[in-house]
Amino acid sequence: MKRGKDCIAMLLAGGQGSRLEALTKATAKPAVSFGGKFRIIDFSLSNCANSNINTVGVLTQYRPYVLNSYIGSGSAWGLDSKDGGVSILPPYATESGGSWYEGTADAIYQNLEYIRLYHPKYVVILSGDHLYRMDYQKMLDFHIHSEADLTIAVKSVPLEEASRFGIMSTNKSGRITKFMEKPEHPESNLASMGIYIFNADCLEKALIEDHEKEDSEHDFGKNIIPTLLKNKGRLFAYEFSGFWKDVGTIPSYYHTSMNLLSKHPELDLYDRSFPIYSNEEVNPAHYISKDADMHNCIIGNGTEIFGKVHHCILSSDCYIGQGAEVTDSILLPGARVEENAIVTRSIMGENSVVKKGASLGAEKGRITVIGDAQVIE
Repeated sequence: MKRGKDCIAMLLAGGQGSRLEALTKATAKPAVSFGGKFRIIDFSLSNCANSNINTVGVLTQYRPYVLNSYIGSGSAWGLDSKDGGVSILPPYATESGGSWYEGTADAIYQNLEYIRLYHPKYVVILSGDHLYRMDYQKMLDFHIHSEADLTIAVKSVPLEEASRFGIMSTNKSGRITKFMEKPEHPESNLASMGIYIFNADCLEKALIEDHEKEDSEHDFGKNIIPTLLKNKGRLFAYEFSGFWKDVGTIPSYYHTSMNLLSKHPELDLYDRSFPIYSNEEVNPAHYISKDADMHNCIIGNGTEIFGKVHHCILSSDCYIGQGAEVTDSILLPGARVEENAIVTRSIMGENSVVKKGASLGAEKGRITVIGDAQVIE
């Protein structure tokens, strides 16, 4: 039997992220590379580590191979303790059968036995596909002080964008008085960040009752939260003012990445006070030849540069050949731009190749994307 825990985390990482097009054709969204060194899931796992939450269940489903391999033992985030650590939780079969996760709430419901192993007082539910730094301990302190059943992290968003989120209204004490999932005409701009802290007994009761409803979509935003509110549960909003971004579309991913190259980036990857950890393989240092021409770039380990690279993010193990020109672009791990090739305003998937003398992208207009292992001749 596992030792009791005050708080454990359940990290939802099974989403496809189809709006990232070719980038998620072979990889789950949380495993997509970001910032030259990281993968998107690094942010949630690092938040757990920095918040002293050392037991994390990661729920996978869509294309989990890269994600499973990347997380490994969890040691990269210090999440490899004997009485906790990271556990990969894919859908599984029992003597009565098995099924895919049918919604966010159903995914947690199917893993209630995992939660019970640790007898937690509190359960943090997270999404593995957002970029942000948050000390969950501060949110937990707020949850306990408020004597809440459920606390939802919220962030103010422009009112014209509010219809894309779960939106809530609160009273002066922060207690939620109304919640609507993606309302057509939002009454507030307080958006759910998809980060929840439940009292464990409240969570289990809500999931079991929801599982028995045939008309439920088994979703926290559509079903669990509205039902708890209807039943007069104590639901509170925890306001967060820091950087938070869902890079769920190609334009969002591209512009958020490129902002890292600005003089004052919104997301500071070099902030040592709240580090983001990574499980990037150990590679030799990057190499820049005497003929290379570089300006305003992030360069990952193991990358070799012989050509011209301006305003780019090059992940680990990339290669830029002699005479090649790469501008305003993002290269994911292992991407190659061979001799005299030209890449402009593009995102190249992992291990993709632009062959000698070939061209990819255009100076203006849409962002060009090629998927993992794709070859342009």
